[in-house]
Amino acid sequence: MPDHRKLGRELGLFGTDPLIGAGLPYWLPDGAIVRHSLEQYVHDLERRAGYRHVHSPVLGKRELYEISGHWAHYRDDMYPPMDVGGEQLVLRPSLCPHHALIYRSRGRSHRELPLRLAEIGGMYRAELSGALGGLNRVRAIQLNDAHVFCTLDQVEAEAAAALALIRRAYDALGISPARYRLSLPGPGGKYVPGNWADAVAILRSVLGGLPYDAVEGEAAFYGPKIDVQIADGAGRESTLSTVQVDFHQPAQFGLEYVGADGAKHRPVMVHRSIIGSIERAVAQLIEVHGGAFPAWLAPVQLRLLPVSAADLPYAQDVLDRCGDLRAEIAVDGSLGARIRDGRLVPYQAVIGPQEVAAGLLSVRLRDGSRLDAQPAEDALASILKAVRQP
Repeated sequence: MPDHRKLGRELGLFGTDPLIGAGLPYWLPDGAIVRHSLEQYVHDLERRAGYRHVHSPVLGKRELYEISGHWAHYRDDMYPPMDVGGEQLVLRPSLCPHHALIYRSRGRSHRELPLRLAEIGGMYRAELSGALGGLNRVRAIQLNDAHVFCTLDQVEAEAAAALALIRRAYDALGISPARYRLSLPGPGGKYVPGNWADAVAILRSVLGGLPYDAVEGEAAFYGPKIDVQIADGAGRESTLSTVQVDFHQPAQFGLEYVGADGAKHRPVMVHRSIIGSIERAVAQLIEVHGGAFPAWLAPVQLRLLPVSAADLPYAQDVLDRCGDLRAEIAVDGSLGARIRDGRLVPYQAVIGPQEVAAGLLSVRLRDGSRLDAQPAEDALASILKAVRQP
């Protein structure tokens, strides 16, 4: 498995600059396409699963994190407060407090639950320089996050549905979990008191027949979690996806809903992330696929290779008809060199005098196999169908 730090730079996906800072990568055009396509896939997957998308600011008052518990239990991983206009503002280390306040923004009825709020939003972790590594561990994170506010009777089904979404996304992305981990509290004072036993029992039931390791000391400060672990080319493990059960923050923020009995009740919060941080997900995709991304994720989906300058006008005409296909024309170098340079592109079409005369496309796949020549419109339609997001 290649190292994404080397291959990502060679492919022109991302880069870094000391003037920006360590752990703060920027995305180049091709990398931005991969990122956007991945975000769009997750957004659509969540929408079809009944999630409603929100946006929230990356800053919050220090008091917000004192209430959530992050300031007491997670402060070492947060950036120092900024004094602005007599208030102390903090770059957020997570999205859950903001989503709790969105839930609390008006009264809620049991008929609205489960309420699934999702966001791909920025958050920030004060990682030490020695812990940083390519896209795997960064200081500015785009997190695919969601919080399900539900009744106690709905928690297990919602957590199970979240884990099923994670497994579906992994299948679509070609990612294989290294293992499933049930992350439990350990000794020490970093965990809040609460209903840990019920939360752990729910997650054990959700895992069902899946093989998993129960590991003490890996829980979030507010509750246990199912962590989906991945491994890089060197065998180093990291968490990509997670499902967590939280009784703590709904109580801290005074979250309520009116039940069928007309009384006020406390919801439970299920935290879940399908692909975790976008940065870490792309790092894994680069390594798993060696840069040969699934066609729907590929920065360039079709490469047109005119044999000579005389064939260039027809190639340009085909390019103009590509519509939503991400296509380009490659003219520099010999034909063989151009084919080799485009080895990671899902589809390449060599355009010579025969294709020009008959209005055809002869398409070559990444594995070197060739499709039968087709009229250009038919070939483009077939390719467009094949590269649609799953």
